[in-house]
Amino acid sequence: MKIDHLGIAVKSLAAAKAIYEKLGLSVSSEETVEAEQVRLVMVPVGESRLELLQPTSENSTIAKFIAKRGEGLHHVSLRVPDLRAAVERLKNDGVRLVSEDIKVGAEGHRYVFVHPSSAAGVLLELVEAAG
Repeated sequence: MKIDHLGIAVKSLAAAKAIYEKLGLSVSSEETVEAEQVRLVMVPVGESRLELLQPTSENSTIAKFIAKRGEGLHHVSLRVPDLRAAVERLKNDGVRLVSEDIKVGAEGHRYVFVHPSSAAGVLLELVEAAG
């Protein structure tokens, strides 16, 4: 298991990605995830990535996060080898999930979120690579 990415809520992708480009990091093309109502880019950093998330609707989770807390760290994502097995193990151990439904997000990755009440106040995303 490793850190897949850190999700960062931003008001503007253009403004947010500029600092990383100035540091010489490459930034992926923009991708829209309609189900989450976000546009995003990935910024590879070492063995992990930063995911910059801009809301596409004022009703999106990211827009609500920014309205309440401002821009900043939204979630920590861990890559797991078998997402379905991890979800079952956590459910059996009484861990609270945001939703038990495994969803498909950016780059075709499958994911589920662990509720902050079960993860020391951190929104934890578990992700499994596409394919």
